[in-house]
Amino acid sequence: MTRYIRRAAALCAVLLVALLVNATRVQVFQARSYDDNPANRRQPIARYGQPRGDVLVGDRAITGSKDSGEQLRYERTYKNGPLYAPVTGFASQVYGTAFLEGAEDGILSGSDPMLAPFPLWNDFTRSQNPGGKVVTTLDPAAQQAAYEGLGSRRGAVAAIEPSTGKILALVSTPSYDPEVLSGTGPAVAEAWARLNEDESKPMLNRAIRQTYPPGSTFKVVTAAAALDAGVVTDVDMPTDSPNPYTLPGTTTTLTNEIEGCENASLRYAFEWSCNTVFAKLGVDVGLENMTRTAANFGFNDRKLRIPFAVAPSNFDVRLDRAQLALSSIGQFDTRATPLQMAMISAAVAGGGAVKSPYLVAKTTTRGDATVSTTGPRTLHQAMNPSTALRMRELMTDVVTEGTGTNAAIPGATVGGKTGTAQHGIGNAGTPYAWFTSWAEADDSMGASVAVAVVVEDAAAERGDISGGGDAAPIAKAVMEAVLGF
Repeated sequence: MTRYIRRAAALCAVLLVALLVNATRVQVFQARSYDDNPANRRQPIARYGQPRGDVLVGDRAITGSKDSGEQLRYERTYKNGPLYAPVTGFASQVYGTAFLEGAEDGILSGSDPMLAPFPLWNDFTRSQNPGGKVVTTLDPAAQQAAYEGLGSRRGAVAAIEPSTGKILALVSTPSYDPEVLSGTGPAVAEAWARLNEDESKPMLNRAIRQTYPPGSTFKVVTAAAALDAGVVTDVDMPTDSPNPYTLPGTTTTLTNEIEGCENASLRYAFEWSCNTVFAKLGVDVGLENMTRTAANFGFNDRKLRIPFAVAPSNFDVRLDRAQLALSSIGQFDTRATPLQMAMISAAVAGGGAVKSPYLVAKTTTRGDATVSTTGPRTLHQAMNPSTALRMRELMTDVVTEGTGTNAAIPGATVGGKTGTAQHGIGNAGTPYAWFTSWAEADDSMGASVAVAVVVEDAAAERGDISGGGDAAPIAKAVMEAVLGF
């Protein structure tokens, strides 16, 4: 009898061990696969079972949560939703997350293990931390000025701090209220369909996800390349530039809209935007030097995140000489985001260094304990410091006596470059009006802000559309907001 009892006890022990092993397999090693299974409703119920953490601009939360009483309980709310939509994106029970709501979802939802005092404890208890906070780098006054400046027109504004790369404003119009995508009712699906079918594309973030031909604003890059390569050694000496200029290997001629461009100096050509001079300069600099300089400014970078992804700006690396001439004046296949053009002005203002742009200053727990911080980081040295000094002079001349006088600010030094970019089949589309600039208060030791503005549908007759007339006043308002003028 004792022998049978021992055998039964041994069998029970084996069964107990097998049970423990299986429980460990299911609860530890296979837990993630069960959590991620679309049929598992526990995770979304828990996810929306508590208020979401907030996104802050300055010291003010621009997001919130409301109790819907539904199974997916807490719905996202937004203050000034259209103003900040290109930054926050949306957090929807049906359509997921976008922009900061997506990139910082772990912090905001409370699922990031760094929010817990003892991160491993949550893995065993399956508990969830309260949502944390995301503190942005935005300047609320600059954001408001950019939004009001664009008004009802399609366009975008990006503003950054040259010395650090902090993004001070990021605006895209027309915009939308992301709160209409919160919840699970039929109104959410209707809003989603309406926004996606809207021809004006309000959900498109034009500041970072749309690329445009930059037109003459790209001449900042071409001028820097010419100075660094030694093609131009004196900005006041005549350039060997015919007017009109015949594109190499073709019978196509390039002309200017102003007089005085034949053999013009770099200073005059930059101040008044002579296409013939810069097209020839691009060819003289050569494809290798032009592509390298463009890359150092940030073109063709497919890895840039702020923390969400930015569409890469394009400068082709395979061009014949005629295509290179057109690319060097911001046409052909050259395309840029407004953020990229702000980075170019920031590099000029910041001694030639391109700082990595970033939108999140820090993340914290709900109790304001710091989880992570972001600091300045140099991406590239776009040009020699001496070249940057000369480019500052050239951009300042544009504002003091050239095509960008509408951006002048009393009590500050402002540098800028205008652009009017042709596009469409046979350049039949309404030109894009561009302005890229930087500003430094007279009592400051360095530039405080760099801004780029693009206006898609400028409110003027086609022949009267210009970066100086349509985009420069918007940039001026943003710069004044940052400077406190």
